[in-house]
Amino acid sequence: GFLSYEMGASRAKNALAAGVKNILALAFIIPVFFFVGWWIYSAFPGGFTIADGASAALPWSSSMGPNIEDRATGIFWAAFTLFGATTASILSGSLIERVRMSAFVIMAVFLGAVVWILAAAWGWHPSGWMLTELGFHDVAAAGCVHTVAGFFALGVLINLGARIGKFGKNGEINDIPAHNLPMTLVGLMLIIVGFFGFLGGCIIYGDWTTIYGNPTNLSAFGFNTLMGFAGGVIGAYAVSREPFWMMSGGLAGIISAAAGLDLYYPPLAFVIAFLGGCMIPVAGKFIEKMGLDDAVGAVAVHGFAGVWSMVAAGIFLHGYPNMGDLPPITLWGQIIGAVVMAATGFIPGYLLSLLLRSVGILRVPPEVEEAGLDAVEIPTKA
Repeated sequence: GFLSYEMGASRAKNALAAGVKNILALAFIIPVFFFVGWWIYSAFPGGFTIADGASAALPWSSSMGPNIEDRATGIFWAAFTLFGATTASILSGSLIERVRMSAFVIMAVFLGAVVWILAAAWGWHPSGWMLTELGFHDVAAAGCVHTVAGFFALGVLINLGARIGKFGKNGEINDIPAHNLPMTLVGLMLIIVGFFGFLGGCIIYGDWTTIYGNPTNLSAFGFNTLMGFAGGVIGAYAVSREPFWMMSGGLAGIISAAAGLDLYYPPLAFVIAFLGGCMIPVAGKFIEKMGLDDAVGAVAVHGFAGVWSMVAAGIFLHGYPNMGDLPPITLWGQIIGAVVMAATGFIPGYLLSLLLRSVGILRVPPEVEEAGLDAVEIPTKA
């Protein structure tokens, strides 16, 4: 889905570079997540102090390989690895047509195997401090996946700069059209279909609980994923009348409902998603007016919709109890959680891209950008 989405959104001279970036990010993240990422999730739910039992997630432990007495670790590791790859693909779309391949891989691995999983340890782990202290609820990872990746991309965009020709001398905003918008729409639909696997992976089968230990089932996820998709599409289309934002609205709608996906009455999920779909074209235009060139609207679709998802859960689920002695869901806890997730993405994204820019490897030279990344970085024609 991300391959098709980003290759279609690129101009033809950059289409293969957009695809290759995604494949390389996935390939590099997998081993790094095996050696580092899974341990981070187990080690830091309480903050920056290593938790007891984290050694079970070290790459040489008995659970990190074929072990007939451990049926679950490899499945969870694989799912979390692909969540990490998702954050890298979210970043990838923002940066198409001007980021250097090597710099992107460095940033993608750091985001996908270190940054997002630290946020997941805090806000998604059943012992995470955001749950135990704030009652934080984000059952389908609107925060640790989408908000973190969206705001990481925002930090990078500030240092990367806009594509040549995106902004005129007097600040006017020029459209850089996709070379194959139908491919982009197909890609977005593939991502949305893939969301069923992604969100289903947020259920602990056998126990039939959420990641937080709350009872749930596939019906909740089925109802609210589809209602979220529909609400987001309709909202984005109502505001923009643009095919690209319409389909992006489907993605943003599911993200908007994601934080409370296990608890919402389906018409409420539709309304929350509709509002999220209405917001993202406006947020995308606002980002452009700030002088930032987010080529696929990833900051709006993932970052802003992710924040709205967490805040909406605080509004509509305020006072809902968590299991055992854990504090209930509150609006204040959800707002703090949204700020933490956004900062956890933005600060590393900004600092790492600033470092890469300072050593001259963040962006391709102007002549390469003019010729097209495919001709230089791949090198072949799409």
